[in-house]
Amino acid sequence: MSSHSHNLYGRVAISSAVVAVLCSLATLAAAQDRPAPKWELYGGYSFLYPNTDLHGLLPGGILPVSSPLESNPRGAGASITYDFNRWFGLTLDTSTHWGSRESGLNNRIDDAAFSNLSFGPKVTFRGSHLSPFLEVLVGDHRLMPDAFHAIDKLGFMIGGGLDFKVSKHVALRLPRVDYVMSSYRYGPSATTRSTDLQGIRAQAGLVFSWGGERAATPPTAACSVQTAEVFAGEPVTATAAGSGFNPKRTVQYTWSGSGLTLGGTAASTQIDTSGLPSGSYQVTAHLSDGSKHGVASCSASFGVKAPRPPTISCASDPANVPLRGTSTISANATSPDGRSLTYSYTTTAGNITGNTATATLDTGGAQPGTITVTCNVGDDRNPPLTASSLTTVTLLAPPPPPPAIDVAVIAAIEKRLALHSVYFATAKPSLESPDSGLLASQEKTLTALAGDFLIYLQAKPDARLTLEGHADPRGSLEYNQGLSERRVDRVKRFLIAQGVPEANIQTKAFGKQENLTDRQVRDAVERNPELSPEDRKRVLNNMRTIILASNRRADITLSNAGQASQESVRQYPFNAADSLTLLKEERTGKTAGTPVRKKAQPKAH
Repeated sequence: MSSHSHNLYGRVAISSAVVAVLCSLATLAAAQDRPAPKWELYGGYSFLYPNTDLHGLLPGGILPVSSPLESNPRGAGASITYDFNRWFGLTLDTSTHWGSRESGLNNRIDDAAFSNLSFGPKVTFRGSHLSPFLEVLVGDHRLMPDAFHAIDKLGFMIGGGLDFKVSKHVALRLPRVDYVMSSYRYGPSATTRSTDLQGIRAQAGLVFSWGGERAATPPTAACSVQTAEVFAGEPVTATAAGSGFNPKRTVQYTWSGSGLTLGGTAASTQIDTSGLPSGSYQVTAHLSDGSKHGVASCSASFGVKAPRPPTISCASDPANVPLRGTSTISANATSPDGRSLTYSYTTTAGNITGNTATATLDTGGAQPGTITVTCNVGDDRNPPLTASSLTTVTLLAPPPPPPAIDVAVIAAIEKRLALHSVYFATAKPSLESPDSGLLASQEKTLTALAGDFLIYLQAKPDARLTLEGHADPRGSLEYNQGLSERRVDRVKRFLIAQGVPEANIQTKAFGKQENLTDRQVRDAVERNPELSPEDRKRVLNNMRTIILASNRRADITLSNAGQASQESVRQYPFNAADSLTLLKEERTGKTAGTPVRKKAQPKAH
């Protein structure tokens, strides 16, 4: 099927949907104005605008010819409609537009006769004087070009018009316009394009109608309430709307309802719900215009809901506070009925302030133990519905003073806390593995250091450990700076894991700015009492490796904030275990035949 056919049927589907919607809307007006006739007969003038080019292969021709089809003002149309009700009917439609009767191929090729016999639904919106309508027609469309043979095809018409009522049985239809769609082919499909009629048919004429009588329709009434559900004491408005009453008479309204106090003769009445028990209530309106048949009634219902109290939960943060400390009390309250809420608080000790969803408990003057706080909430009714919730705060007793530590013990710990250093492998820790890089021997050193420092804090609570990170000179300034920051961060997190308070640790990262000299490293090796003569010789014979490793370190120094500038004795204890492990790893890497790769510049942190 061609794309034209798809577009054609798509337009038909959309138009049909529009007509269906309009039919639904027309149903709402079906009881208005005068009744519809049973039959409508139309006849009149018809004009066709083809809006297409004719493509065809002339008899004996080799190549197809094309020519725009001219408008055809030579036509007449007729239709007959059977109305099922005042808005919906079925129409049988026909029209014919005859040829130009010109002579000569050049004069005839742009002229064509057209006729149709179609059938389809019609939707009419009837008024007192004007009746617009929509229609969708499908049936046989015959195109008869003057220079070609006639072809019959299935076609569609979608449109509408406007009828001006002249008398009870006569109306003037002006205009009636339909969009015409059909497709023809005058030659082989391989060489000849289809002739797609997508034009306009316009008509004007007279409509004769007969049959159908108005049935006597009694008046009707419809009731509604605003609002359908209320709480006792909230107002409800009932309204009645009547239709079909004699417009020359005045309609009177009488209201009634079981258990309700109602009055007035207007179309609306106010219902007082004060004191009504919860449940469903019905209000009825009786409408009358004073005539025998001019009466109607309607009813509507509303409900009175049972009031529901609010709900509340309460929490304290923190739940444990020191003497004279404070805690934030948070209340989470909701009203199932959507009412406004008011908060208040009481406490068994201390002082509490605040009247919103949060309050502050000040424990000043309270004794250690449990303090109970009550959170209260009430809605805006009179009297209000209330709810309460409890939370507790534990007031902690002050900790006992730390035991006195002997001065000699403090001095011994300060000596043990002389500067320590831990060493990292090349490029460790990495961005991808920030917890790597510490050897078992270094973790042992840090664990002992953390234990000593925790004891030392009992006597010198303001003391601090300073961590200084370094990197060997092989990387860029930016890369080495980031690497040294990761090293001090790794050591810091290890010490915190051993119980050292984070507030007593400060860090610095130097990159390669404060590297040790070859002489400093050699002196440290020669003074190291942990190295045997044989191990010291091995280390001195591999000084290049040892020097680089000595600058891949994190130094840990002790500072006593109570005595400015007091620092532990600076040493560089590159311990025997670390140095021998490093040389062993170097020897293992060489004997394993590790291929030597070109040294790459480390990436920036």
